[in-house]
Amino acid sequence: MSARSKSNHQPYVDVGEFKHVSYLWDEKKAGELEGDEVALLIYRSNLLGADLRLTNYGGGNTSCKAMAKNPLTGEQTEIMWVKGSGGDLGTLKKSGLAALYVDRLRSLKNVYRGIEFEDEMVELFNHCIYDLNSKAPSIDTPLHAFLPFKHIDHLHPDAAIAIAAAKDSERITRELFNGTIGWVKWQRPGFDLGLELKKCVDENPGIRGIILGSHGLFTWGDTAYESYVNTLEVIERCAEYLEDNIGKKKPVFGGAKLTSLPKEQRLEQAAVLAPVLRGLCSSSQNMIGHFTDDDRVLEYINSNDLERLAPLGTSCPDHFLRTKISPLVLSLSPQEDLQDAGAVKTKLIPAFETYREMYADYYNRCKHPNSPDIRDANPVVILYPGVGMFTFAKDKQTARVAAEFYINAINVMKGAEAISEYTSLPRQEAFDIEYWLLEEAKLQRMPKPKALSGRIALITGSAGGIGKAIAKKFADEGACVIINDVNEERLGETKNEFQNLYGKDVFAADILDVTKAGTIQQTIKTAILAFGGLDIVVNNAGLSISKSIEDHSEKDWDLLYDVLVKGQFLVTQIAVEIMRKQGLGGDVLNIVSKNALVSGPNNAGYGSAKAAQLHLSRLNAAELGKDRIRVNAVNPDAVIAGSNIWSGGWAEGRAKAYGISVEDLPKYYASRTLLNEVIYPEDIANACFALVGGLLKKSTGNVLNVDGGVSTAFVR
Repeated sequence: MSARSKSNHQPYVDVGEFKHVSYLWDEKKAGELEGDEVALLIYRSNLLGADLRLTNYGGGNTSCKAMAKNPLTGEQTEIMWVKGSGGDLGTLKKSGLAALYVDRLRSLKNVYRGIEFEDEMVELFNHCIYDLNSKAPSIDTPLHAFLPFKHIDHLHPDAAIAIAAAKDSERITRELFNGTIGWVKWQRPGFDLGLELKKCVDENPGIRGIILGSHGLFTWGDTAYESYVNTLEVIERCAEYLEDNIGKKKPVFGGAKLTSLPKEQRLEQAAVLAPVLRGLCSSSQNMIGHFTDDDRVLEYINSNDLERLAPLGTSCPDHFLRTKISPLVLSLSPQEDLQDAGAVKTKLIPAFETYREMYADYYNRCKHPNSPDIRDANPVVILYPGVGMFTFAKDKQTARVAAEFYINAINVMKGAEAISEYTSLPRQEAFDIEYWLLEEAKLQRMPKPKALSGRIALITGSAGGIGKAIAKKFADEGACVIINDVNEERLGETKNEFQNLYGKDVFAADILDVTKAGTIQQTIKTAILAFGGLDIVVNNAGLSISKSIEDHSEKDWDLLYDVLVKGQFLVTQIAVEIMRKQGLGGDVLNIVSKNALVSGPNNAGYGSAKAAQLHLSRLNAAELGKDRIRVNAVNPDAVIAGSNIWSGGWAEGRAKAYGISVEDLPKYYASRTLLNEVIYPEDIANACFALVGGLLKKSTGNVLNVDGGVSTAFVR
């Protein structure tokens, strides 16, 4: 369906001609929602949020005004439904909307005392709420309230912000849209900006939208569809204009200053450097990392203009709230020898100190008497020319989103430079957004970090049984986990399970054979590229062989010692190298067995290998204490449920040794314990969490038995 048949204005393009935006409107789906303006608002919002060229994650807001019954009078009254504080347009539901009386909102101008009293207006929004179950109103509420349109979209598309952040933004806007798009200079969002938008509409009757200087775009329509198409058309026109100019009058970003390394070399350099960067960024709290070598990033960081543009910082508030005022640009060459972590750290420390001093100076020059205390002064965005971009934040999603926002900022700079000259927000304006008391209040309301937030854990053999239970427990407690297994099919099933449970920002996965150093290095590289480093290693991978001396083969013996002893040693050895690079300490947990301490029949190979694992734990604890790396062991017994060791004849072997049936093994094992308890994988996971969760951070070289109480396995 053509936009012309639905809209009162003459469109710039037919919907079939959109090249820079996605037209996703489904007339059948929308028809099913006809008559329900709120449902159509949610539908439109989800479509807009599905195209990241239109708005960034968590950014922008949409609204509609519709008549509803006043529960106190029974009369029809106008209600505004608007995206509430927080949330994302792409996944917006009705519970994410704030519903307010329009007349009450507009009457607030009668008590408004001026721009210096902006913040006190936010509390008054609560007196305008219609739906008591709705989301808390956001600071952008008045921007929608004072505009006289039924449906409104406020988005942050890169194409529009490029024009908004151009030095000649007002002139370009006027000429590009022939006066049909208004322009309002930069102003912090709030009540006064809402009044300025209303003034712009009053002074320019018939306009179809407004560009906010350095900020974003407002568009509208009489119906959800009209607003949607109007929004797409305006953004399409902005993007088309940029496309016509980028690279035409001057080289993009002043042309290339250097050439990127080939893909594999970029990833190798990133994997070697990331733990060092993570350690330097984690001086206040453990950070999680993200790395990207996206072509848009490489074009920017390899350019002649990087040195000029990077210190300017970003323009849109949504961008710099997540990326900090400006990035740190590394002075390393793409081919830099990074193998000597100590030498690299020595070279980078002055750059980090300079950045922290710059940030502290920015804070001290811009702060107000009631400003919140200075926050972490470390960089969020780190640019490595020729290699890529690192971002570090309190969790993976925040780090990944910071990278996405900085790419948005790169797009904005690229467009603005092509049509004029890029301008960022003045430092004071940026500070007033970053340290806004309302923003601080939002941060204070956030849930406290979980015990393992900011920590990265590799659990070997984590596609099933004890390993999977540990991985789930750690993920539940806030850690990023690397699940792995030697069995590709089993790992694939666990990946799907974790994806459904936790989403993409909590785990990474890789095939791992603990007997081969090469695959261990590859899996740890996967961990580093996914999360920036490694804090916890759980040596859990194992197998069991129960045979008498005469039946035990040399092959059996070698397999047990390769997996249990050599595997534990190799994984620890390679992981410790990463932990030392970070300088953040760490934890090594070894899942051993009560068989390390107890003599039993038909158990020479397995029992002696477990004893070697236990003593290796003690030896490692003694050696690694100077690095603040704790090494502890957990001794389970008879964990049957879901465990891989009970396949391959082990259960039959143990049942034969005890003269009972396989079916009676759980009952037998429980009955011989002091507590008469069956042991489950979750019990072992809880023990592991107890050792790494923070309460025992001054303990190393310990053995924690989780066996229901087997007196012969007491360590002392």
